[in-house]
Amino acid sequence: MKRENKSIVVLLLAICNLTMAQKVFTEKDIQIIPKPTELVLSEGMFEFTAKTKFVATTTSQREIASTFINKLEKASGNKIVIVAKAPKTNFIQFKVNTGLENEAYELKVSKNNIIITAQGDAGFLYGLVTIRQLLPVAIESKTPVAAVKWEIPALVIKDKPRYQQRGLMLDLSRHFFGKDYILKTIDRLVMHKMNVLRLHMVDDQGWRMEIKKYPKLTDVGARRVNQEDKAWNARAVNDPNEKGTYGGFLTQEELKEIVAYAKNKNVDIIPEIEMPAHVSSAIAAYPELSCFGTPIGVPSGGVWPITDIFCAGKETTFEFLENVIDEVIAVFPSQYIHVGGDEATKDHWKICPHCQKRIKEEGLKDVNELQSYFVKRIEKYINSKGKKMIGWDEIIEGGLAPEATVMSWRGTKGGIEAAEQGHDVIMTPESHCYFNFYQGPQNEEPVAFNAYLPLSKVYEFDPVADAMSPDVAKHILGAHANLWAEYIDSDALSEYMLFPRLAALSEVLWSTKESRNWEDFSARLGTMFKRYDALGINYAKSSYLITTSSTVDMTTKKVFLSLKNEFPNPDIRYVTADKDINDNPVPYTNPIEIKETTLIKASLFKDDKPVGKTYIDTIKFHKAVASKLTFKTPFNKNYKGDGDLSLVNIIRGTKNFHDGQWQAWLEDDMEVEIDLGKEKEIQQLILGSLESQGSGIYFPTAVTVSVSKDGKNYTEVGKISRAFAPNVSDELLDFKVGFDKTTTRFIKVVATNLKKTASGGSSWLFADEIQLN
Repeated sequence: MKRENKSIVVLLLAICNLTMAQKVFTEKDIQIIPKPTELVLSEGMFEFTAKTKFVATTTSQREIASTFINKLEKASGNKIVIVAKAPKTNFIQFKVNTGLENEAYELKVSKNNIIITAQGDAGFLYGLVTIRQLLPVAIESKTPVAAVKWEIPALVIKDKPRYQQRGLMLDLSRHFFGKDYILKTIDRLVMHKMNVLRLHMVDDQGWRMEIKKYPKLTDVGARRVNQEDKAWNARAVNDPNEKGTYGGFLTQEELKEIVAYAKNKNVDIIPEIEMPAHVSSAIAAYPELSCFGTPIGVPSGGVWPITDIFCAGKETTFEFLENVIDEVIAVFPSQYIHVGGDEATKDHWKICPHCQKRIKEEGLKDVNELQSYFVKRIEKYINSKGKKMIGWDEIIEGGLAPEATVMSWRGTKGGIEAAEQGHDVIMTPESHCYFNFYQGPQNEEPVAFNAYLPLSKVYEFDPVADAMSPDVAKHILGAHANLWAEYIDSDALSEYMLFPRLAALSEVLWSTKESRNWEDFSARLGTMFKRYDALGINYAKSSYLITTSSTVDMTTKKVFLSLKNEFPNPDIRYVTADKDINDNPVPYTNPIEIKETTLIKASLFKDDKPVGKTYIDTIKFHKAVASKLTFKTPFNKNYKGDGDLSLVNIIRGTKNFHDGQWQAWLEDDMEVEIDLGKEKEIQQLILGSLESQGSGIYFPTAVTVSVSKDGKNYTEVGKISRAFAPNVSDELLDFKVGFDKTTTRFIKVVATNLKKTASGGSSWLFADEIQLN
């Protein structure tokens, strides 16, 4: 009996140890983005070991398998062999089922094997992408990681994309990005099950594709005068005789290499060759392409209005474009060519004899119909080569080309209109798809286009509106994100603007509408962030940041500060004074009442630890709060701030000059008188100001302070000056004017406006608060 009892104990211990050694997976462990269509979790798991075999039967299958194997081998140190016939156990296998849709796949994982079933290579690729996300984050390592079990749960996934067009546009013109970064981006698109990369290779600021018939397009058009030390929209017009030094281009061989690489990753590379506008770089190279042949330099910054456009009246223009298209087609096998068609200011066409002759001969009504003629003629040529044309929604104006696919950027209205006419549409509205917009509080972000697109808003997007009929909805092919690069001058910054917003869009375009849930996505995003970390992707953590809003009761002189975060049910905690954020922070539940100068620190917490950057601000009470103000020149009606007392309401403005806290003057000086109501002792005045030279906003060149006891006779007590200096950043600055202690009731503040910019435009002066100490 004793021996039998001992045997039972040993057996029970062995079972217990085995159970403890095996991880039990739950649905929370499944952190896949984009979310699969169907997923059923089973008991058990499959473990990749040195004995695991990969079953692939075709060359392309072996290439797809090799990419995955290389990644797993680097991280695990295990060698995995590709075989043509399945062993009895411990293998992963591709199986063909022609009944599945093109990019669909089924994934069956058991303890003995993994079977990926698909129609073809795209489905096999995406099945492996899913397995990659089921594996530990350590799979992303480039060197072996010890003590990791390479296990994935037993499950069944049936998955397919909702939309066929799941894309991203990289703007290579405003700032140039080379082959290596484009190849990296392709890999990251695959990781998110995205299948289109549009390369914006032509714009005013640079021609980026080698065209052998027209070498000056890159000899001249690919480089501009270096004005990177100035804000994008504050750069001077270049002399056409001054040689450009900033830029670059891709050779046709490099582009063919990119296309071939992308093809193996199920990514279609669509070339984007703008016309008839956004082509100053081409006209700089060949001035005869414009209406009047006037030489111009390649612009170094923003161009508006865009009047230097291709002449629609000259036959030589179309000869040039057809030759360019021929070389583009020879490099890019995509069924699509994007020709732009947006933002053409047709002033030159109105007075160009060639264009007017064309209008008369073709029986056209006006220059809008001339643009329609231009686009339709180009489309006919593209169609003759077996290709399809994409154009921005402006191509609808004057009549839409017969077979054109419309890319709708000015909202979704143009896309809906085109779909109702039976045209295919790719949605890319600014509101949800322009990743050059700010994604977090502007004070904490690198300079971007002055609009706001947080991660949560990207996730809200749906290319198909609820009101669309099925006949209209079937023409919506999907959506593309656009990353315009006016303010993006490095690979790292490009990554920052793309990720994680691209993850949100990938789920919008792949997953079913019913399965999408912001809270669920937010939970899965944490694991994706860890993968980004392992891959060295410079992703934005803006979604962690605390955003604030304030109100002030001018009667009681109390400020009420609200704290927010875009994640659902955020755990926000705060401290005051100089306490550390980890020192017993207070959970935020209601607006914080502040009635004296207070330092606030706040953070999002996860698992009782602060995550992301801590919000820090000082709410500053001063002697001018709620004082009466009299303006010599009224503030501009478009920038009223928070009303007549905005400059003494305690609440500070941000770098977002549309935040409702800024008052502004165009060319005029700011001159304001402050009535303190009674005499007070003061010795310093602080004027808060903003500079955003790209938006025409400049710091004052001087701030002068005068005092008076009767409000009539003023004596100057202090002045500071600041000379104009080029500034590429958006910047907040407090102008501090100190003076001897004085007792007074009235103070006059004059902030001197720059008045005219370096390019001759009118300058804005912005102010948010006048503090008296």
